[in-house]
Amino acid sequence: MKAQMSRPAPHEIAYTRTINAPRELVFMAWSDPKHLAHWYGPDGFTLTTHEMDFREGGFWRFIMHGPDGRDYKNTIQYLEIKAPERIMHIHIGEEGNEPVNFKTTVTFEALSENTTRFTMLGTFDTPEALQYVIENHHADEGGMQTTDRLGEYVESLGR
Repeated sequence: MKAQMSRPAPHEIAYTRTINAPRELVFMAWSDPKHLAHWYGPDGFTLTTHEMDFREGGFWRFIMHGPDGRDYKNTIQYLEIKAPERIMHIHIGEEGNEPVNFKTTVTFEALSENTTRFTMLGTFDTPEALQYVIENHHADEGGMQTTDRLGEYVESLGR
């Protein structure tokens, strides 16, 4: 099943996908840089993690390498981690990148022993901030692709 996108509020964007894998495995794919390198980011992007302190208050510093050769520095600070149910973090703008900050809530709902409903909700300060990342970074398409890459990767681990 492919990812679905919705707009729960004018300043929010959500991506949901049912994944044929246990919730714990889907959560692990989000919490281990060895797994993140295989799927995180839109189609054609690669990832280099420089630091990942996966705990509340910890930071994940990474670079997304675009297919056009451009590097996108990112910093995420973890606000809440409730394994294997939820991860909440804030995206902090990096020097040289647009200063668009937003909060992401990632939930992992066990539908059965081997099926997980994954949801990633991005909450922006204003509808204009969300529109900016859609227009300038194609965040709507990128979120769909990232969600599908996660599902495809995790499902491939069980084969």
